[in-house]
Amino acid sequence: QVQLVESGGGLVQAGGSLRLSCAASGRTFSGYHMGWFRQAPGKEREFVAVVNWSGGTTYYSDSVKGRFTISRDNVKNTVYLQMNSLKPEDTAVYHCTTDRAWAKVVGGTSDYWGQGTQVTVSS
Repeated sequence: QVQLVESGGGLVQAGGSLRLSCAASGRTFSGYHMGWFRQAPGKEREFVAVVNWSGGTTYYSDSVKGRFTISRDNVKNTVYLQMNSLKPEDTAVYHCTTDRAWAKVVGGTSDYWGQGTQVTVSS
């Protein structure tokens, strides 16, 4: 049973920073890519960032490029999302996901998802 548990969300003013964490358990995640998505009220789920199994390759949506950084610690089975220069439009529930297939992570079609953590950015 794969479990993904996000943490680190909260309320922050525009221009501030937050660091999200997603701890994975239930199996060995060697070879698994990990990613972040977000969903704002009334909107569809949106891809944010992905990191490959080794941590050596990352990919971001245009809306967060240059402001967010994804990283991972394979010893701790944890993926992080450092969010800087936050904007009110970043307000959403942030979910992590994982899969062996890069396309499934980027496309949001993996079977493995966390429950999410709320990020609220005030103006």
